[in-house]
Amino acid sequence: MNAISPNMADRVVVVGGGVAGLSVALRLAPRPVTLITASALGLGTATGWAQGGIAASVGADDAAALHAADTEAAGAGLTEPDVALRVAQAGPGLIDWLVRIGVPFDRTEDGALALGLEAAHGRRRIVRSGGDATGARVLEGLVRAVLSAPSIEVVEARACDLLRDTHGAVAGIVAERDGARFRIPARAVVLATGGVGALYAATTNPPGAIGGGLALAARAGAVMRDMEFVQFHPTAIAAGADPMPLATEALRGEGARLIDETGAAVMAGITGGDLAPRDVVARGIFQALQRGRTVYLDARGALGAAMPTRFPTVAGLCAAAGIDPAVQPIPVRPAAHYHMGGVKVDAYGATSVPGLYACGEVSSTGLHGANRLASNSLLEGLAYAGFIADALDAPLPGAIVPETAAPRSVADLPSIRRLMEAKVGVVRDAIGLAEAVSVLEPRAEHCDAALVALMIARGALSRQESRGAHWRSDFSHMAPAAHTETTLAALKAESRETIEAGTELTP
Repeated sequence: MNAISPNMADRVVVVGGGVAGLSVALRLAPRPVTLITASALGLGTATGWAQGGIAASVGADDAAALHAADTEAAGAGLTEPDVALRVAQAGPGLIDWLVRIGVPFDRTEDGALALGLEAAHGRRRIVRSGGDATGARVLEGLVRAVLSAPSIEVVEARACDLLRDTHGAVAGIVAERDGARFRIPARAVVLATGGVGALYAATTNPPGAIGGGLALAARAGAVMRDMEFVQFHPTAIAAGADPMPLATEALRGEGARLIDETGAAVMAGITGGDLAPRDVVARGIFQALQRGRTVYLDARGALGAAMPTRFPTVAGLCAAAGIDPAVQPIPVRPAAHYHMGGVKVDAYGATSVPGLYACGEVSSTGLHGANRLASNSLLEGLAYAGFIADALDAPLPGAIVPETAAPRSVADLPSIRRLMEAKVGVVRDAIGLAEAVSVLEPRAEHCDAALVALMIARGALSRQESRGAHWRSDFSHMAPAAHTETTLAALKAESRETIEAGTELTP
């Protein structure tokens, strides 16, 4: 761990050690950066668990416009076309950048990038490393680059609060290490803190993914957008682990099928079948489970036999669960996986609060809309790291206002996880959502996990339609496309009698 430099006010603090945070720190070089990580670099981040890959239009039959069109289709009316095209256009160059810093992508015999296919992609454009170990390989490369960068110092601590100056701008963070709190002043703060999956009892995310960065931003007054859109990965391995290991979507791209215990195809009669968008497949599996069926991912035969070399991560996870995919189908179920909502940012990652930026899953850029297209998550973090670095020119902060925030508890987390799983899951209705809101509302003031869960539940209750990953059994139609936006002040202003009015819908 590096010591904290005395000239902190002239630098940028980046909070988060995943692909977004590491990339922002590297892209800001040679400007001074302090990178705050809750765990040692390379640990505790969802990036390292990402199996699928990075979507990039590098194939001879592909183009950024085609990638953007697939992204928009998956986003169910809420993806912003200019954002989708801009990010897709950045993809090939980002792959080149990763190659330059030493990430070893999979290649064909002639040396070209080996491209995979995933659900809702019209072309083979998934760039992988180590078969299904892309996240881990990318993370390793970024960590090596960060540790060798003289402009970056790493501080292992937990970000507790944001500092503000007399003009209301963010001016650094309050961090905690070994029970002691300390200030880290900065000219800007970039949140790259990941998602919210661990707010659910069934999740593929690390235990720390409880929306800490979202709570920091919300308590600072930032606008939050589309918080109700939580993507449930359809094929988490249902073998009793918490978090649940993931069977990558790429397996279905290579021919694995979803079946029930009788051998019947779970997705029969559904447009797209096993390669339909994630929300469609997740609902198909969920509904089969609700009918008392058991759902399996069937890779038996040649694909299962080749799994140790083609998909070694999944093969290892299956082995740990006592499953041999060559001869046994893999039991699966949906699990909370990715948050499309987050802190609203502009084209350069800036939030509505001066001096505060957000990158990666914690942000709402307009790329994912109501349902993230597979393998666009690492791409988004990499792209916006560059956009932020190109535009970040925050002034030196003024005098810092003493922080007054009271300590907040995480003691309610187990009950919150059970509540979110039961009431704010794959399929939702007004009764369950209102119950969740009533339970979470009194806890939100003093518990960050409850606050983030409340924002998700409130958004879901106000969105009286079904769109993308948000599915209401009592409102199965799709209304005119609109975002939900809210702030902590707006949440506090809502009375219990007006919960159903929810957050404001903005076109």
